Amino acid sequence: MRKIFDRAVKRGEGRVGSVIYIPHGGGPWPLLGDPRHRDLIDFLTKIPSFLVKPSAILVISGHWEEELPTVNSGTAPPLFYDYYGFPEESYRITYPAPGDPSLADAVVGLLEQDGIEAGYDDQRGFDHGVFVPLKIMYPEATIPCVQLSLVNSLNPAEHIRIGRALSALREENLLIIGSGASFHNLRAFHEEPSEEAQMRNESFEKWLIDTLSDEQLSEKERARILEEWESAPAARYCHPREEHLLPLHVCYGIGSAAARQIYEIEMMGKKTSSYIW
Repeated sequence: MRKIFDRAVKRGEGRVGSVIYIPHGGGPWPLLGDPRHRDLIDFLTKIPSFLVKPSAILVISGHWEEELPTVNSGTAPPLFYDYYGFPEESYRITYPAPGDPSLADAVVGLLEQDGIEAGYDDQRGFDHGVFVPLKIMYPEATIPCVQLSLVNSLNPAEHIRIGRALSALREENLLIIGSGASFHNLRAFHEEPSEEAQMRNESFEKWLIDTLSDEQLSEKERARILEEWESAPAARYCHPREEHLLPLHVCYGIGSAAARQIYEIEMMGKKTSSYIW
């Protein structure tokens, strides 16, 4: 873990309503102590020290897509073990965090107020994009949590708009987490390392870090660049499919500014990054 950007902020700014985009790792490996995730585990463990303890958590995970943005609204969501071929112990992981129907209502209300049709799912459990990082960050599992889906159009502008519609949530003592990874090429994680692969990984990371740290960019321009992310260097190498990147677009929409802090993390031999607003 390496802090690579720390924007000067006014006193009190960012003390409530924190927004953070994080990598959540490969399946349940971070909870199984996988050495390839050591840096990520260390980062996730330290995140609570960067933030005020929230009264509730909203997570946008790259592992849930629906036709409409949808919230899980149950009072005690189960876990959804949405991975295959892992050790048996990974299917016995528990994280009994309560749901928060009132927060689910607030999310849907803000989206609909902005003209975005949204839905509820009172049966949906927390997928591993939620329970893996939260079990490391807040192992006591006492903070109420709600999950918000992506939209299966995978349209980046639409996800920025969703974030902007939810920006009023920052007035509350709420932690909003975009859970994905800034590098997500499953095949590349298992290939032999090469200079070309490293260059592709690093060139996309540089583009993303520059985009979210440049305080000279107008927010209209920053949004346009993020919407056109496929034009970035090695974009489709780093994201053959963009579902792990789009939680960042939601987070940016909520923050609508340069990130306050940026961290670089090594995960499974690749560089990935985390952004705090």
